[in-house]
Order: sequence, then structure tokens, then C-alpha cells
Amino acid sequence: MRKHKGLPAVATTIRTRLHALAEPAIAAHSARFFKTGAGQYGAGDRFLGVRVPVLRNLAGEYRDATATTAFALLRSAWHEERLLALLMLVKLFESADEASRARIYAGYLRATPRYVNNWDLVDTSAPAIVGAHLADRSRRPLYRLARSRNLWERRVAIMATLTFIRQRSFDDTLALAELLLGDEHDLLHKATGWMLREVGNRDRTALEGFLNRHSARMPRTMLRYAIEKLPPPRRGKYLAA
Repeated sequence: MRKHKGLPAVATTIRTRLHALAEPAIAAHSARFFKTGAGQYGAGDRFLGVRVPVLRNLAGEYRDATATTAFALLRSAWHEERLLALLMLVKLFESADEASRARIYAGYLRATPRYVNNWDLVDTSAPAIVGAHLADRSRRPLYRLARSRNLWERRVAIMATLTFIRQRSFDDTLALAELLLGDEHDLLHKATGWMLREVGNRDRTALEGFLNRHSARMPRTMLRYAIEKLPPPRRGKYLAA
């Protein structure tokens, strides 16, 4: 493998290890699974063929690496390098002081959507970085992201609210879900329905209040995800709407 000029030494070592672990058959499957064909949502993405558990182990092994190293890996054409970088950033964020957390958050948003550009990358990182950073701050950045023309920024917005949901704070999830009702992309329908379901898992009244107002115009996928854990009669009611 060619040398990577300008990379921190640790990043070069990690990258070399990842390429040594590459499995072409897994890479081919991942390319299909993540829709990398022309015109698809992951068009042009490239895969080495390294499984997620291996990446998680590497993130643990390199838990003392710096954010500089992680961000260097994030600026990669290879999907697994970006995913590993995000796993590392999540670990760094968890143990960082407030100033370092703010830098990771800002760097993450700068990297989105160019490098945080598939649903697994967003879902792995948005709650733990964006949601965690905004937990005790203004949520206005999420509304800006939700109005973005870019699919991945919109998905970051709704997925970040998983952190708030876990804290039993639902207002932003419900408001963003309402904002995204007219979204055209199935990946947003799935993510929004998922977050609504998470609200319902903790407060069924809050979920059903949203459904009573909006189920008739919710995209079908969003609705099905949202009502998945409701009793069958209640699911039938909202599907019939």
C-alpha cells in the first residue's frame, strides 16, 4: 500500500492495519448493501471489507489516540476508515473535557456531510457527539440541519435526539419529526419513525398525541416504524388513517 503523506504516524499505522484486514467478498457485499451504485444514496463509496466488530476492537485498542489522528482517518475515501474514525471520536468525546468536546463537535459538523455520509456513520456518531454536546445547550443547530438540502445532515438532526429521548426529553424529537413529515427520502422516514418509536417506548401518550395529529399525512414507512411497538388494535387505527 502506498504511503499517506501528511498523516499522523498513528493514523498511518491504523490505516495499514485496516488494509491488511481487507476481505474482497465482504467489501463487495457492503457495496451492495450500502447502495453505492450510480444514483443511489451511497454512490461512489468504497469498502475495504472489514467487519464492524473488528473496527470496534481497533477503536478500543487505539483509545489513547488523539482527535487529530481520528479526524485524519475520517478524511478518507474508505468507508471503514471513516467508521473507525467516528468510533474513536465517540470514545474521545466521552472522556474529554468541555473544551475538547466542543472541538470534536465542531470538527464533526465540518466533516458532515462529506465524510459522515451514510446512515451507519450517522447513527454511530450523531447521538453520542451532536446529541451529547447539545444536551444542555440550545437545540437550534438541529433545526438548521433538519432544513438542510443534504440527506445526511437531516439524518444527523433527528438521530442526535436519541440522546434527549434517553433523558426523557421528547419535545425536540417531536418538533423535528413534524418538520420532516414532508421529507422525500426513505432513509429519513425510517430514522424519524425509529425515533418516534423510541419516544413511545418511554411515553406512549406523547407518541400517540403526535400520531393523532399527524398519522394521516405521515409517510407510510415512518408510520410503520413509529407504531411498531403499539398494541395491534392501536396499530390498525393509525394505519387505517
